[in-house]
Amino acid sequence: MFSLAELERAQEIVHAAMPPTPAYTWPLLAQRLAADVVVKHENHTPIGAFKVRGGIVYVERLKREQPQTAGIISATRGNHGQSLAFAAKRNRLPLTIYVPNGNSTEKNRAMKAFGAHLVEYGADFQESREEAERHAKREGLHIVPSFHRDLVLGVATYALELFRAAPDIDVLYVPIGQGSGICGCILARDLLGLKTEIVGVQSAEAPSYALSFAAGRVVSTNSSNTRADGLATRVPDSEAFEIIRNGASHIVQVSDDEIAAAIRAYWIDTHNLAEGAGAAALAAALREKTRLGGRRVGLILSGGNIDFELFRTWVMADPIVQKVMMA
Repeated sequence: MFSLAELERAQEIVHAAMPPTPAYTWPLLAQRLAADVVVKHENHTPIGAFKVRGGIVYVERLKREQPQTAGIISATRGNHGQSLAFAAKRNRLPLTIYVPNGNSTEKNRAMKAFGAHLVEYGADFQESREEAERHAKREGLHIVPSFHRDLVLGVATYALELFRAAPDIDVLYVPIGQGSGICGCILARDLLGLKTEIVGVQSAEAPSYALSFAAGRVVSTNSSNTRADGLATRVPDSEAFEIIRNGASHIVQVSDDEIAAAIRAYWIDTHNLAEGAGAAALAAALREKTRLGGRRVGLILSGGNIDFELFRTWVMADPIVQKVMMA
């Protein structure tokens, strides 16, 4: 998909807009997992999520190669849209974003604050994406897909940062939404010649990539009713699936309850707030704890953009929350 030289150039483009994010070891997380743990903090970007890197690289190339572009349009559950809004504002490019009805109020507000024109449409991300495509054709706008080479190239810069800071990671857990993050990790690992095992993580309520991985072909689902909205994908991208099938060892499915417990664990052990997708990697590592002893484990904390009300009603509602947090 791209060379190491291209990835290093993308890193320069990203770092012109934001600093590298930290990769920290946390003793309490190490105790919880009984393993050496490194967390890549993509919740520390200007939008609070890893997606910003892809938007920066995508829009930079678009403006350079197609300066006549009148405007861009895309669909999102939040972080992809914030990424494009951040990049579009930097490049003075009009942006329209479609989100499903009932989308995260706070993510919607954040996209608007960056200057995006927001349209609510459809019951889920897939319906929003299809309507955005129709709008693009009607208005002659450039549509930004959820998975694209330049988006992967951009987000792969976090993997390059991580692997160069910690090349001895034995196993890396990465959440899967539309697939750009895990594909970036796989491609960066391979370009650097590392042997790190990469494990994908999906919600058990939105397991399209896990089902596809097991079947050896793209498998769609009829619903994606997870509270972890960054994982709510019904239709896998075929190109992303091929990269994942060839480069990941396996995909772990985790429940919303396990994700909520991982959000609590991040807070109590590191005082970092994770959104659902951001905590999924830790949830999977906790599920596979017995296989991790003595290994160095990497966790991608992909974002921290969780609505306060969702945090209150989902994460903190458990009557035995204190027992779970201290487990």
